[in-house]
Amino acid sequence: MLVLTQGDPASIAPEITAAVWQKLRQSGPAFVYIGDPSLLERRIPVQPIRYLADGADVFSHALPVIPLHLAAPPAMGEPDRRNAASVIESIRQAVELTLSGEASAMITNPISKDVVQGAGFRHPGHTSYLAELCQTPGDEVMLLAGPSLKVVPITVHVALRNAITQLSTDLIIRTARTVAAGLRRDFGIPHPRLAFAGLNPHAGEHGLMGDEEQNIIIPALNTLRQEGMTVSGPLPADTMFTPHARSQYDVALCMYHDQGLIPLKTLDMAEGVNVTLGLPIIRTSPDHGTAFDIAGQNKADPRSLEAAIKLAATLAENRRKYT
Repeated sequence: MLVLTQGDPASIAPEITAAVWQKLRQSGPAFVYIGDPSLLERRIPVQPIRYLADGADVFSHALPVIPLHLAAPPAMGEPDRRNAASVIESIRQAVELTLSGEASAMITNPISKDVVQGAGFRHPGHTSYLAELCQTPGDEVMLLAGPSLKVVPITVHVALRNAITQLSTDLIIRTARTVAAGLRRDFGIPHPRLAFAGLNPHAGEHGLMGDEEQNIIIPALNTLRQEGMTVSGPLPADTMFTPHARSQYDVALCMYHDQGLIPLKTLDMAEGVNVTLGLPIIRTSPDHGTAFDIAGQNKADPRSLEAAIKLAATLAENRRKYT
C-alpha cells in the first residue's frame, strides 16, 4: 500500500488528489491519504481508516484517509501558516509508516516552503526533512524523472552564485555514487550510464571560458571511471539534451538546478516526477508546486501526481526484486 501526504490545504493538492483517485480507483495502484478528510469529501467519497492495511478494501469505492485536522478552514489560493502543523505532521506520519514497512512507498503532495518555514520548519523543503526523519542527512539526492529524460541537479535550492561555490569534486563523486546505486536498486538498470554537464558554456572550451571543468568536474569523473562506472562528460549543456544525445545515457547530472530542470520540464512537465534517492524508503512527488493562483478552480493538471503514484509503485516493486 502507498501513502500520499496532504500537502498544503490551500493549494491544488486537494483537487489533484481527488482527480487521481477517480482515475486509479478501479485499476490502481491503491493509496491511502494522510490529511484532513474535509479537504476531499465534497469532491469524492472518503472513508477514515485507522490502520493502513484497511485501505485496500476501501479504495475502489472511497479514498481511504488516515485523518488529521486543520487548525483553520482553508481558503483556496490563500496559504495560511496556522495549518503548517498538519502539513508537517502528514509528512512525518508517512515517513513513519514507510520506514516501518507498513507502506511500500510514499508520495508527497506540494507544500509551500514559506508556510512551513514560517511555522518554525528549518528545512529548505521536503527532501532534507525526509533525510532527517530517516536519519540519513546528507545522503539524499533529487532525481527528476519523465518519459523522455532523467536529471539530477548536483547543487539544488541555492542561489546560482552559491551553487558555483558549493560545487566540488567530492560532491560530484558522492552524488554520482548515490545516483548509480539508486538506478540499479530502484529503477532496475544494472549498468547505469551517467552523463555529466559542464558548468560553463561549451563545457569551458578547454579552460577558455572557465576552469571548473578541469579543476573540479574532470577529476571527479576520473575517480568514478576508476570505480568502474560508465560516465561521459563534461558535456556542453546546450547540446546534451537533443534526442540523439539523450539516447546515449540513462541520467544527466547537472551542475545547478535550472541546468537540469529546464530541459526536464520542457520535455516532460505534465508527467515529470521528483524522486528522492539515497533514503531507506521510496519517495516520489509531482514535479510542480502549490499553484495557489489556480487552486480551487479545477484547472490543475493531475497527470504529474498520477505519474508519481504509478512510479512509486514501480520503484517499490523493483526494490523488492533488486535488493
